[in-house]
Amino acid sequence: MPGRNHLYVPGPTNIPDAVLSAMHVPSQDHRAPDFPKLVKPLLEDLKKIFRTEKGQCFIFPATGTAGWEIALTNTLSPGDKVLTYRFGQFSHLWIDLAKRLGLDVEFHEVPWGQGVPVDHLEARLKEDKSHQIKAVLACHNETATGVTSDLPAIRKAIDAAAHPALFYIDGVSSIASIEFRMDEWGVDVALSGSQKGFMLPAGLALLCFSQKALAAREGAQCKRAFLDIYDHTVHNPGGYFPYTPSIPLLHGLRKALDLLLEEGLDTVYARHARLAEGTRRAVAAWGLKLCAQDPKWYSNTVSAIVVPEGFDARDVMHYAYHRYNLSLGAGLSEVMGKVFRIGHLGDLNELMLCSAIAGAEMAMRDVGIQVTPGSGVGAACEYWRETAPALAPR
Repeated sequence: MPGRNHLYVPGPTNIPDAVLSAMHVPSQDHRAPDFPKLVKPLLEDLKKIFRTEKGQCFIFPATGTAGWEIALTNTLSPGDKVLTYRFGQFSHLWIDLAKRLGLDVEFHEVPWGQGVPVDHLEARLKEDKSHQIKAVLACHNETATGVTSDLPAIRKAIDAAAHPALFYIDGVSSIASIEFRMDEWGVDVALSGSQKGFMLPAGLALLCFSQKALAAREGAQCKRAFLDIYDHTVHNPGGYFPYTPSIPLLHGLRKALDLLLEEGLDTVYARHARLAEGTRRAVAAWGLKLCAQDPKWYSNTVSAIVVPEGFDARDVMHYAYHRYNLSLGAGLSEVMGKVFRIGHLGDLNELMLCSAIAGAEMAMRDVGIQVTPGSGVGAACEYWRETAPALAPR
């Protein structure tokens, strides 16, 4: 098929040409005396993305899933109780991983389409008078349902309960795209992956630990080896890693961080919010609904779109891919066949996102879903045109 594939899954995302070029490097000695010139600035600039001055960042040659394990095993012991909520596939998988590690996982079911129920969280922590709960786990952006939870409100709930639990955040599909403030929101461990807002291939787990979380490592009894942050705390200050890193990905990360910081994080957040709202205008124009059940849950990195009763979202994806070379995100687990997802994060602008909306519109019509031709594209384009930055006169 001529032309390129249009990738609009919510990760991996499009890789900017400048990042691709930066990764095209010859093999390099990772023990060379000048290697720290690459590594030390990476670790410092990652702190700017996590928005922390007090925390310590780590780069593992791994994935976001490994990030879950790094966060838990370096701070907790088998049998420790953790409190969390299941409201999508990725919150579910973090729960499953925590159980496999031998943690005592207390999780509460939440309808898929909602996020962390802050009132319930505060009440549950207040009940825990003996502080048996050692950690609160929150999936910031549930990619499966297009739901973003309110992290400042969660922090406020923990504080209102005067509870000492550590606060963990899965920010795989939010950090570097949606507003995130590690220090201000009192996050103890935050983790992300390279393949989403960081605009890289998968292969790096990017984490930040607060000083409280670093101190917790001293008593943590979960077994760890390759994923132990201790070895990094020994080698990173000198600009090295405890084992061979992925050098091309480090060079790509250098360029990706440059792009994010040059644009400015507040501008990055605003761009994602604006692109997401255009997509939501398209969904409304089609007469369809999002999986997210209330505007307060709407994600600015992915929209999960519910197909009408009697249709299978997998058919929409089939036509989109095979007829128009468009990759849309699948519905996962409980929402399989019920939703398709448009990822709108990373290296993206209005005209790029138009291709996803247009392709989804055509594929829906191909399977018999009655949407008015051009309605979604028109609604998104009008919103983006009306909200575009003003230009100086010619």
